[in-house]
Order: sequence, then structure tokens, then C-alpha cells
Amino acid sequence: MRRSVVLGLQAALATTAIGAVVGVVALAAPQASAAVGSATGYATQNGGTTGGAGGQTVRATTGTQIHAALCNRASSSTPIIIQVEGTINHGNTSKVSGSSCNTADGVIELKQISNVTILGVGGGALFDQVGIHIRESRNIIIQNVTVRNVKKSGSPTSNGGDAIGMESGVRNVWVDHVTLEASGGESEGFDGLFDMKNNTQYVTLSYSILRNSGRGGLVGSSESDLSNGFITYHHNLYENIDSRTPLLRGGIAHIYNNHYVRINKSGINSRAGARAKVDNNYFKDSKDVLGTFYTSEAGYWQVSGNIFDNVTWSSRSSENNPAGPNPQSNTTVSIPYSYRLDGASCVPNVVSQTAGANKGLRVSDGNCTPQSPTAGPTSPAPSPTSPTPAPTTPTPGPTQPGGTNLSIGAGSDGSSKADGTSYGNVRDGNMSTYWSPDGTTGSISIKWGSATTVSTIVIREASGSQGTIGSWQVINHDNGAVLTSGSGAGVIGIPRTSLSKITFKINSSNGTPKVAEFETYAG
Repeated sequence: MRRSVVLGLQAALATTAIGAVVGVVALAAPQASAAVGSATGYATQNGGTTGGAGGQTVRATTGTQIHAALCNRASSSTPIIIQVEGTINHGNTSKVSGSSCNTADGVIELKQISNVTILGVGGGALFDQVGIHIRESRNIIIQNVTVRNVKKSGSPTSNGGDAIGMESGVRNVWVDHVTLEASGGESEGFDGLFDMKNNTQYVTLSYSILRNSGRGGLVGSSESDLSNGFITYHHNLYENIDSRTPLLRGGIAHIYNNHYVRINKSGINSRAGARAKVDNNYFKDSKDVLGTFYTSEAGYWQVSGNIFDNVTWSSRSSENNPAGPNPQSNTTVSIPYSYRLDGASCVPNVVSQTAGANKGLRVSDGNCTPQSPTAGPTSPAPSPTSPTPAPTTPTPGPTQPGGTNLSIGAGSDGSSKADGTSYGNVRDGNMSTYWSPDGTTGSISIKWGSATTVSTIVIREASGSQGTIGSWQVINHDNGAVLTSGSGAGVIGIPRTSLSKITFKINSSNGTPKVAEFETYAG
């Protein structure tokens, strides 16, 4: 047990206990039929995150009822919005069986499913010693709930001690306006508050509170678990946490407008090749808030606009590389979506008014002013725009498209490929695999057995190779017509065209390109 967490617990837990007895003190959640607002950050990519939008809305007051709602769907992908009110605990959370679910006792099990929203409503939703486990699932939204005191040892146990944990091929999760809290560290039986491992990608944690824990959360369970990434953390409060805010092993994270208070041992721990873009955060009364810690395998960071208020830094050693006392960037990270940055000086005030469950789901407008929420979307939507009219990182064409990625299940071919790569890697939905040409130029195609209408493509470069692709052309392979041209990967709009084969031709690059995904969309 780390003593620093214990010292901060008595007052915090007294406040929590009072809130649990008297109910919600702040604004209750709107009685929404779907998630409130639109996904932000990396959750807007890879086709977007809309959860159960457009599906049936059901109400649940027990964990068993949550499981029953999942199991009563027509299929494991049938959209559903589950409104939750009351306390979910071991006494009311049991396994339910069905063809559209795979549940378990004593944990909220979101396994091998898709298109689900869990939304706290009314007097609030408290998951008391019961964790939420997401496995082999995609397009999940969790909003306006509190998860507390989930244990991996002692009694009762749930979810390996994680408040929210994700693993094994998880894609597109938006966790928003939640409160995740523990009552100590590992020796008290607790683990991480927000963990991702084993190929989890395109996740956003926004407007949330993580507090009173030895471990905030990780991305990657070991130095060899490097298939995770594309995670956004924004407008969150990390308070009285020993370490892992977060711990990053490989992959890319965008960390902005968060408030860190009493980070006791180490904070953002970028290691094993991870790259973090760290913008306009406010760090207060903390130690070693950014760097590579407890390993010799380096990670990297790009920093701008942060405030370090009473932050101390340890000395460098073979397994400790703190970024301070004067943090400087040692990499660059391109962000594919638009966003608005609040000034770091107002982050404590904005986060105090917006972050956590039962705060009225308020958000910032990017000008340090909290705003009331809006109704949720029925299709993917881009995140808000940046402080200036242009996106932070320009991308060609329109914003992230919605609808089905037509490349999944299609065919592919191309020019000569580098050893160890495959044409099929660009249409497998897996960012950890890729195609490379045999050199710095080449072409890759998606093809169908009959004419297919396409108006947007998305070219995604593999982790660590972003920015390699230079100039390119998009070609209608059926007749050789050049549909559009430009430079740099990202979202590319083309004239709406019916064709059986579309080609992305790379004419220049500043290294060997690595195309992880070649997505195609009708709209």
C-alpha cells in the first residue's frame, strides 16, 4: 500500500459516503433516450462511436436487468440504450444467458457485443464494488455513472479489480462523465480505474473523475503488449492517485485539458515506444507528472501549454527519465480529429464544473465556459473544432465518415509489397497489421465483385509511421480516371462514384509507407 493514498482517503470517502446516502446533490442527468452529446477524440475515428443510438431504450435498476437487456436483443449487434438508476451490486448482478450476450455473475459483462449505450439517469447510477468489463466488443458508450471500490482481492471481488477494463480486440469506446474511485492501493485489494490491454483501440475518456487509487489506468499490460492505442483523455480530474495517469506502453495518446492534483509517485508514464501529445493540462501538488518511469524502454511526448504548479521532479537514472523540471518535446504526434483547447489556467475551474457523474453532463465550449449538454446523435459526428477556424492537424476532404466500412469483406491487391506485409492487412480492421510497398512508392487497391458506390476513403498509417505518406492519387481502376489527389494520410473525399476497384497510389513519401487500413464509405 502506498501511504500517500491512505492519507488522502478519510475526507474523500466521507464525502462519498454522504453522497451515497442522500443521493445526487448536483444536477441529475437528463432523462435522455440516448447518449447526451457526441463522442470526441479518437472515439470519433474508425467509423465513429454512437453506442446504441437508434435502438430500443430500456430501464434497469439491477445488474441482472442490465444483463437481461443485452440478452433479450435480436442479436449481439442490435442497438440498445440501457438507462440505469440506483445501486448495482453483487447482490443484484447475476449471469443471464442468451444468444445475443455472454454475461457473468458479479460483473457487468459487455463481451462479444456491439452498439450499446449504458446511461445513468434520474437519481444516479452507482456500481458499488461491481466493475464493467468490455471484451471483444465495439461501439460502446458509458455515460454518467459512478463505479467505486472494485476489488481484485478480498471480498467481494469483481473485474480483476478494475473499475472499467477493456481487452481483446475492443474498438470504439466512449466513456464520458463518469466517476471512478477506489479506497487505496493494491495491498487493499484494488487495481486500475481505467485499463486497456490486448489490442484495444479508438477510446476516449472525457469529463470524468478518477481518484483515491494507487493506479489510475494503463494502456498495455506489459512491455510486449503494444497493440493498443489511439486513446484520448480530456477534461478529466485525476486526484490523489499514486501512478498511471495513464501508463502507456506503445501506441498513441492525446492528453489535453486535464487537471492533476496530488499525483503522488508518477503521472503520465510513456514507455516502450509510446507517444503522448500532452496539451494545456494543469498539474498541481504532484511529483514526476510526465516521463518514462520504472523501465529502460523509452517512451516519448510532445508538450505544449501545460502549467506545472508545485510539481517536483526526481533525478534521472537508468530506469527513471522524468520530463521535468523543464519539459521539452522529444517527438511529434499528428492528431486526425478537430478539437478545442481551453487555456490551461482555467482548466481547474472548468473541470470542477463539468467532470464526473451527476454534474448535469456539462461540457466546455473551448473558451473556458461550461455549457449545457445537447441531445445525442444517431450517427457518428466529429468532435468540436479547434481554437482557430482550422483543425489542429489538417486532413484532406470531409470529417470522419459514418456508416459501414465497405473494405471489410472486400478484396485487395496492389503493387509489389514489402516482406512480411499483406494486401489484406489494409481491410482487416486491425491497426497493428499493415501493407508496405517495396520501396517509398506504390499502390494499394480495394475491389468488389460488383459495382460499389464510394464517396469517401480513409487512409490510416500504422503506429509510429504517421506523416510518412507524401503525395498521392486516388484512381478509379475501372477506367483509369484520377478521382482526386493530395498529400498526407487521413480522410479523403472523392466524387461519388460507382466502381468495382479503387486504388490509392502513393507517389512520394519520406520513408517506407505503412498503410494499416484503407477504409471506404458510401457516405
